[in-house]
Amino acid sequence: MPESSKRGKAGVLALDHVAFGVRSIAEVSPILCVRLGAVPFQSGPGIGFNGAQWTLPGEGRVEAIEPDGGSDGFLHRFLAGGGPRIHHVTFKVDAIHAAAAAVQAAGLTVVGLNDTFASWKEMFLHPKEAQGIVVQLAESHPEIGDDGWTSAWPYPRPEPPSSSPRVLGLRLRARSAERALAQWRDLLGAEAEQEAGRIRFEWPGSPLRISVEVRPDAVEGPIALEVLAAGAGQPRSERIDELDVSVVAVDR
Repeated sequence: MPESSKRGKAGVLALDHVAFGVRSIAEVSPILCVRLGAVPFQSGPGIGFNGAQWTLPGEGRVEAIEPDGGSDGFLHRFLAGGGPRIHHVTFKVDAIHAAAAAVQAAGLTVVGLNDTFASWKEMFLHPKEAQGIVVQLAESHPEIGDDGWTSAWPYPRPEPPSSSPRVLGLRLRARSAERALAQWRDLLGAEAEQEAGRIRFEWPGSPLRISVEVRPDAVEGPIALEVLAAGAGQPRSERIDELDVSVVAVDR
């Protein structure tokens, strides 16, 4: 991969997807298809979970993961702590071990580094260190295909509507602009644009972005999906069946 394609200290290639932790993919799948215009992409197993991904209008992706295994698994704990909601955001990186070294050099903890599968090597930043959200870094080689994920789709797949909102990305809250810039810009390679009380982080070539509201008294973490709409507004509470999300409309 050319050096010019890698961004930030961690060698990020792209912001790949936003993931929800849910109780049942089968229940969420038709709602995502109808409400967000999501088109089934792939599904497969993980350690303690089953997962599925959809492609959104505008080519971004969302993922849902459901518990699989014992009741003491990480997703059971996550759901018990607040119900189905946004769980993590995933970045593709050029080399997982180089990314892990960059994370450690930044003073953060590498969690769950797993290079068992040649097609998908991963690690995580813990939400306590990553402004309230799990951050997954992954080195991906889908042409190898040894991780069990395929285009097979065992879940409901209704046709998407003729017109759907375009999901632009994720909105978060952080207590410190300095820490937000250090994480998303310096470590993970985003281009940052600051405006009153908010920083927008974008990765060239990536269809999704992250916007961060900076509030020193805030509870850090994800607060909404941003969608493109005429006019802007405050986040409005919107429940997608069992998945509780908020949506904020923005005009750019």
